[in-house]
Order: sequence, then structure tokens, then C-alpha cells
Amino acid sequence: MTPDVVEVKALPNFVIEATFADGEVRRLSMHPYLDYPAFAELKEGSLFMRAHVAHGVVAWNDEIDLSPDTLYLKGASVTRAR
Repeated sequence: MTPDVVEVKALPNFVIEATFADGEVRRLSMHPYLDYPAFAELKEGSLFMRAHVAHGVVAWNDEIDLSPDTLYLKGASVTRAR
């Protein structure tokens, strides 16, 4: 089971950086998703930058969210300096 997202950052160029409950940090480019009707509104940069966590999921508003499974499985692992 994929852990919940506990923190999210919207980065330039439509990249999401998510921290999961297990401590894993992943980055995902949303570019491939922006042409799908469900995510088309995110092309407006100001909406994209309002990404937040709602109940363990990355959300932008009441209609647009992204599954933690997608972020965890398709995102690239980010190594943090200790």
C-alpha cells in the first residue's frame, strides 16, 4: 500500500515534489498529464502553484487531485543530504 503524502511543493516547470509518510521524497513532472481534460486547468501556472495536501492526496481544488500511487510509482526518488 502506498503511503500518504504528508507534504507537497509545486516547483517551476510543472514539477511536483512530494514527501510521503514513510519519509520517501519523489518528484514528478506533470507535463505529460496537462493535456488530459482532468488536469488541463493546471496549465494556468497560478493554479498549479497552489498544490496542497488533502487527506494524504495532492490536490489543487475540489475537482483536481493526484493519486499518491501515481506520485510514488512514477516519480523519481529525491536524495536528501543528511
